[in-house]
Amino acid sequence: MIYHVDAAAPAGGSGAAASPFSRINDAARIAAPGDEIVVEPGIYREWVRPARGGTAARPIVYVSAQPLAAVITGAEPLTGWTDEGGGVWSARVPNAVFGDYNPYTTVIKGDWYFSRDDYHTGEVFFDGAAMYEATDLEGVRSPKLSPYSWEGERSLMRWHAVQSGGDTVFYASFRGADPNEHEVEMTVRRNCFSPETTGINYITVRGFDIRRAATTWAPPTAFQDGMVAPRWSKGWVIEDCEISGSRCSGVSLGKYLQPENENKWTTKFVKDGTQTERDAICQAQAEGWSKETVGSHTVRRCNIHDCGQTGIVGHLGGVFSVIEDNHIHHINNKQDLAGAEIGGIKMHAAIDVVIRRNHIHDCTRGLWLDWQAQGTRVTQNLFHDNMTPAGAGIMTEIALGEDMFVEVSHGPTLIDNNIFLSPFACRLSTQGLAFVHNLIAGSFTFVGAGTDNGAPTLENPRYTPYHMRHSTAIAGFMTILHGDARFYGNIFAELGRVPQSVRDYCRAQGIEKDTDKPAGTAPYEGWPTPEEYFAMFSGGTPRNRDCYYKPLPVYTGGNVYFGGAKPCSAERDYAVVEGPVKLEYSDGELVTDIYDRMPELRVAPVSTETLGEAFEPEQRFEASDGSPIAFDTDYFGARREGEALPGPFAAPSGKIKLIK
Repeated sequence: MIYHVDAAAPAGGSGAAASPFSRINDAARIAAPGDEIVVEPGIYREWVRPARGGTAARPIVYVSAQPLAAVITGAEPLTGWTDEGGGVWSARVPNAVFGDYNPYTTVIKGDWYFSRDDYHTGEVFFDGAAMYEATDLEGVRSPKLSPYSWEGERSLMRWHAVQSGGDTVFYASFRGADPNEHEVEMTVRRNCFSPETTGINYITVRGFDIRRAATTWAPPTAFQDGMVAPRWSKGWVIEDCEISGSRCSGVSLGKYLQPENENKWTTKFVKDGTQTERDAICQAQAEGWSKETVGSHTVRRCNIHDCGQTGIVGHLGGVFSVIEDNHIHHINNKQDLAGAEIGGIKMHAAIDVVIRRNHIHDCTRGLWLDWQAQGTRVTQNLFHDNMTPAGAGIMTEIALGEDMFVEVSHGPTLIDNNIFLSPFACRLSTQGLAFVHNLIAGSFTFVGAGTDNGAPTLENPRYTPYHMRHSTAIAGFMTILHGDARFYGNIFAELGRVPQSVRDYCRAQGIEKDTDKPAGTAPYEGWPTPEEYFAMFSGGTPRNRDCYYKPLPVYTGGNVYFGGAKPCSAERDYAVVEGPVKLEYSDGELVTDIYDRMPELRVAPVSTETLGEAFEPEQRFEASDGSPIAFDTDYFGARREGEALPGPFAAPSGKIKLIK
């Protein structure tokens, strides 16, 4: 059955082509497996709430008749502004407009939320761009530049809301503009496309412009909100959409509501956040978390941008998913929200998740894989400009920013054929890694560090789970020993581009030793080779059991170092090219002299067999179906034959078009 929807149609239609529904929800209430909902161009101011799902063979498909011409928005016009003088305007909205959820009385809060001020889930948009909330009326009368914003003078566009006589009263400064002559909107709805219950499986959302919702903070120990959210379901496809303007997260592939474990760290206080997260994971498994019940989603070819917390967030509910061919950018650039759950993509428990061919840039952090990145593959992605820029302040140490952060996971986490161009390439407070055929033009930070719980005087390691192979079933818990890292066929380049403001911040915070590193494997200096490590066990059970808690080995081969990038002393079959290096990225094109100066070094074919097993889960670096991987295709998908050049390109040149 095909149902038709047209915002311009009168209410009371039947859904036929000649009598379309006027609201998407009219179709969402009755759609059954195999149905298609075709939505004509227009603005749909509603929270679409599918009442039922489809099946793997017969999904329910929601599609924009013209790509991006059907707009689903959580915002409403904010009109009727009165000039209060002194550059301040006011507008009054009856609270009945908001129903049982008023975003202007709902304060953003939750576990791992570290912002310095109280902000609300609602936002005000002026000509399509989010303004900045002021914490009091004086902040509207005399607006000041935000010291943390990436947007400069835009942070002078301020609003503040108060409650008065059953109304929400907005005060705003528009920098000399008359708001009655511009488009001003307020976010009203919490979501744009999400069911109200769990288990609504096999939904396809295709070709919509989805924008502006008053979403809530989405830590791993809470119900994870998003403008588009399958809500603990299976088999959703979110494709060819533009998703922007979420107060917190754009897409959530995340956790369901556990009422007794909802933000327990910051509501009951007596258990550390790591402990409550372990509680949440074990509770989910007891309540049916498995490959058969949740996950296996696809997010592809979407343009996700200008969200306050994450472009894509997930914990537990995103397992076995594919995130591919997306453009994710300008996330958390206002930096009014701060905490440990921010990034272009922030995934906990990305078990057997494939993240490929995405372009991720201008985010506080590009990709953050936290806990249980087991069987995760990050491949053929382009990362750049994922660091707080010079001139913008750093609110917390966790906001330093890098292209990728892998944290307290036991692996196997596979990172191949990517391009990392930010000054800090990867933060590696983890183990069980394999880097294969990447171009890495920045340094590794926090190697061997950042895996405890922050207690100042007592030992406080984090025990995190690992799983049965290709399963959500928990196999065990263990601390992070560090190491168990493999580096084959990578190009490392040192460009020395860390802003002085970032260096000064690191020095002031006492973390310079973890961040002031050259590009290359040098941060792993002193880690054992495989031969050195396993020799401790060659005679049977060791007498000295300290060996069970020493750093794990590092495996290397076929890497090349340019521009001052440095290998660790255990490096094998490598080359160092002296002198400065040219490596410039702009508008989708990479210009470099690396391949004019490439040494004769070639890399033997790398495969699952080469990489072996991640130590703790005893799982190979393999595909999610258990089949081996041969790294015989490059960043573009071109074939590598036999011994190959280091880096992500099979047939490189001095000028490389990275975005086709």
